[in-house]
Amino acid sequence: MQFIDQAEVEVEAGKGGDGIVAFRREKYVPTGGPSGGNGGRGGSVFFVADENLQTLLDFRYNHRFQAEKGTRGGPNNCTGAAGKDLIIEVPCGTTIYDAETGELLGDLIEPKQILRIAQGGKGGLGNQHFLSNRNRAPEYALPGLPGEIKHLRLELKLLAEVGIIGLPNAGKSTLISSLSAARPKIADYPFTTLIPNLGVVRKPTGDGTVFADIPGLIEGAAHGAGLGHDFLRHIERTRVLLHLIDATSDDVVRDYNIIKQELQAYGQGLAERPQILALNKIDAVDRDVDLEALATQLNYLSYAPVFVISAVTRTGLEPMLQEIWGILDQMKVAQEVEVFS
Repeated sequence: MQFIDQAEVEVEAGKGGDGIVAFRREKYVPTGGPSGGNGGRGGSVFFVADENLQTLLDFRYNHRFQAEKGTRGGPNNCTGAAGKDLIIEVPCGTTIYDAETGELLGDLIEPKQILRIAQGGKGGLGNQHFLSNRNRAPEYALPGLPGEIKHLRLELKLLAEVGIIGLPNAGKSTLISSLSAARPKIADYPFTTLIPNLGVVRKPTGDGTVFADIPGLIEGAAHGAGLGHDFLRHIERTRVLLHLIDATSDDVVRDYNIIKQELQAYGQGLAERPQILALNKIDAVDRDVDLEALATQLNYLSYAPVFVISAVTRTGLEPMLQEIWGILDQMKVAQEVEVFS
């Protein structure tokens, strides 16, 4: 399955049905009278979040969506049938923008969350609506109004509580495969991962927490270098960042600073997000490398907890996970206090 996280579409709500001109033609009713009914309203366009969808692939080849028109009014004061609303399903985490103005129109996060994006046109009035003491036989009616037309940009931002970030080949895919049932492509060369991977990691309580393996960022990513904004946006919704650093690198401090600067340059509060550092691949480092000194140096620079791990051998993963669970629990308690205060 292809991972598509951006799409542009045009939606058009249905036009309202026309009102009609009609008069009563009944036996034994000598004066008759206007009886033209109103047109039915046009169908509206709605987006609804579906937890079973993972990408915006459905919008790659289908770019235009149109709701049903309302039908024209009928004689005997009959109102036309309303057009059927159009329901468009999108993955949870889809953000909807006006493609022309850039205005944020909606953010569908919760399953079954619904958003009306284009309203159907009103039905036109039939001639019976214009009956008055001055005009006993109106011979005109109004056409239905057109429905709204919107040109939209859809962006999917992954819904994960923990985002695994780091330079290419830091071992992010190996880590998420060790922690969860996810099976991303793994190889010993950079940029193996070209799409984000999601994995559910079980807590001791049995609850599942979603981890996202974000493809390797490089220097200049915040300004579009490499995969740039294509994947930085997926970190926006994460609550905790797990920064993976290759312990076999010639300069782990430089590697840490590259990602730190990209988070700051991108903005959106990413640099202030709670963060945990992990020195990975300790199974492959030279014996003369002082891992404890490197961890202390990174802790001094980041003011964040630093763990020494091996995703391959699963060394040090449990203490790191306990730290993540603790941070998430604290954030949950703080959020509940804020709601009830």
